[in-house]
Parts: sequence; C-alpha cells; structure tokens
Amino acid sequence: MRWIRAAASGLTTRGRSFLAAGLAAAVSAFVLGQSDLLRIGILLIALPVACAVVIGRAQLRLALTRTISPAQVVCGTPARVRLELENLTRLVTRVLLAEDTIPYHLGPSPRFVLARLPGGRRAAVTYSLLSHNRGRFEIGPLRLQMSDPFGLCEVTRAFTATDPLVVIPRVWPLAGAPVGGHWGGSGEAVHGTAAASGVHDVAIREYRHGDDLRRVHWRSTARRGELMVRREEQPRQMRATVVLDCRASAHHGEGPASSFEWAVSAAASAAVHLDGLRYGVRLLTDDPSVSWTSASGQSSTLALLERLALVETGGPDTLAGSVSALQSSRGDGLIVAVLGELEPDVAHALAQARHPGSSAVAMVLATRRWAPRRAEPSEEDDQRRLRAAGVLRSAGWSVTEVDPSDAVAGIWQLLVGMGGSGPRTASVGAAASGGHR
Repeated sequence: MRWIRAAASGLTTRGRSFLAAGLAAAVSAFVLGQSDLLRIGILLIALPVACAVVIGRAQLRLALTRTISPAQVVCGTPARVRLELENLTRLVTRVLLAEDTIPYHLGPSPRFVLARLPGGRRAAVTYSLLSHNRGRFEIGPLRLQMSDPFGLCEVTRAFTATDPLVVIPRVWPLAGAPVGGHWGGSGEAVHGTAAASGVHDVAIREYRHGDDLRRVHWRSTARRGELMVRREEQPRQMRATVVLDCRASAHHGEGPASSFEWAVSAAASAAVHLDGLRYGVRLLTDDPSVSWTSASGQSSTLALLERLALVETGGPDTLAGSVSALQSSRGDGLIVAVLGELEPDVAHALAQARHPGSSAVAMVLATRRWAPRRAEPSEEDDQRRLRAAGVLRSAGWSVTEVDPSDAVAGIWQLLVGMGGSGPRTASVGAAASGGHR
C-alpha cells in the first residue's frame, strides 16, 4: 500500500538504528538461547514499526490560503507573506513542522512549528521576503512534516499551489519631458479641421443604427432633411518610445550593481514618468513586438513594469530588432534610448530612426566603469563612444554620458534641459566637477 511505502521511507536514522539493533538482538537471542534478549529485540523492532504505522495512516485535511502583499514589489522593498491553515476535520492535528519553499534569490526557506490545531480552527503565520534581484518568483509549495514523539519516523505532505511574486525595478521620480512628439488618436473627428459648410458641420455625420439619440444635432437634421448626429471627438495623445539596450556585450558588472540594472531602472523611470504625463508609451527591449500602451492607465503602467521585471540581456541582435521597429514606425513621437557601449554603426542605424521634427534623447552608459574592478575605459573605448555620440548628435539627438555614480533623475534633468532641440552635449560629471567629458 502507498501509505506503507511512505511510512517505511519516512524512518529516520534513529528509527533505522532501532530496527537494526532489534534484528541483531533477535538473531543473537536465537543463537544464544536468551529469551530476555529476544524480548528486547522485539521491542526495538516493534517501536519504529508502530510509529511508522501511526504516522503513515494519519489523515491531514487542511486548507491553505497564501496572501502576498504586495504581489508586485520594488527591488529592495520587503513583501509580506501570510499563510493561513484551516483544519477541515473534527480531529486535532499533530504538531507540524511547516516549510514554505522559496527561490534561493529570496533567502532561506522559512520554517515554523504549528501547534496542535483543533477541528474547524484556523492558524496563521506571517513572514517577510526581501529581494534585490528583479524577476518573477514562485512562492511555494508549502510542505508539512509530521513526526512521532520519539523521532523514529517522519512523513512529509505538500500542497501543490504556488503564488507569484513579481519584483520590479526601482522607479525614480522624474520631472519634465523633452519637447517634441506627434499627436495620435483613433476618434471620428480630426482635430483642427473644418468643413467648408461651417463650424456646425465639422463634427457631424449621418445617423447610424445604434447611435445615442442624445447626440442628434437638430439644426443639421432640419437643414439636410435627414437625421444627423455629432461625432466623437478625437482624443489627442503624445507618443513616446523607450528603447532599452539589452545586448550582453554592451554591459558590464554583476548583479544589482551592474550597468544593465542601472539601464533597466532608467528605462522604467522614463516609461512610468511619460505614462503619467499622458503619453502613449511603447517599450522596446529584447522583444520589439510591443504595441502602444494606453495613456495614464494603471494597468498599462503595471504591464510596463512587469515586462521590465523579466527582461534579461541577450545577443547582439536584440538592439537591432528595436532599431528596426523604430525605423518601421519612422520614429513616431519622442524617443528615449538607454544604451550600453555604443558603436558608430549602431549609432548610424539609430540616427536614421529619428523622424524630422520629433525629439530623441539618449543615455549612453560608460559600462566598463561598472566592471568589478571599476577599470577605466581605454582611450580607444572613449574615442569609439565619442564617435558614436557624435553620429547621434549630428542627426538631432540629445546625448549624455552616464557613470556609475550618476543618478537617473540627474541624467533626465540634463536631457530635459536640452529640450530635445538638437546636437548639444551634456555630462553629469562635467556639471558636478566643472570638467569636460
């Protein structure tokens, strides 16, 4: 039977030792003809077997409710997990050792002891989780371990349910936005146009089945002799594209202190800030097949952050896909690019993606300064980065270089100060020390 196999496999080292000692005593009793030794052997064998039977046949009917608050947490911010167990039977449970399984990124799995739980009663326990790594983590399943008072047999039962915890990148508060962009919308009326017949005909069309009668325009109806209704006005919306350079070769450093994590946090901050300014935001990462988000929508912001929580570095073609997506849309609206080490050929492709009359800003990270030993880039690296930045500036981009000590808000303020107005140079390091980069 299944419970027999489970109980036998649950014998502890102490239980197996009792069995071995009992068998040895029984064999010795037969060889030596000692009945007292046989009794001792039988007792040593019977004790772990009885414990295994009792523990193996113990019935647990418990309901588990796991609540993670909040379910989407910022890097470095704790989340609280509440476990609530309910005894669905009328019998009192045994003392249980509970362990909730969590990924190693979040630390050791929490363990706690559950006292005897009467039938129909509930017990709850709460613990905290803290992660400095982005990602989506599965919390659970919960394992319950039962043991006899002598510690001879242990049986583990596990729930199957897990719950997700999404750790999103840190978002820094920003102010202002570079000037530029295009209006977009999908309504029936076009802003700023008027028909030759007068202002009353600008947003008027024929009645269609299902139209709200409250939208009937009676003056036009009387003049034309047919039922006319007002059109829906077109919503105006600025658009912005945030490009994140996900090439593994373009970033350096490890863990939360790497240049890629700085870039992810900067992209998240820019996307959330622009969404709050009622921009339609498109995020281009390792997967450029992303549609425009709705402006200032809570669901769209959460979707952006959850996407950035899962983004990882990829091959050299990841940025090429984003550039291709930009070029196919002719750089519609404002472009915000967060780039790693930049080569002139990649800069040429990005420069062609900017549409005349729109704004494009770029944060170019000196990623070799994020290396574990903080090695200064070689002169060749500096020259290559300067040539690439020059290509972007000549195409009307506003570009600034980023060091590990630079804050996202400070870099953004520099770009806003440029106003997206053309080939101008800025440097956080120069602003702080009076030097020139």
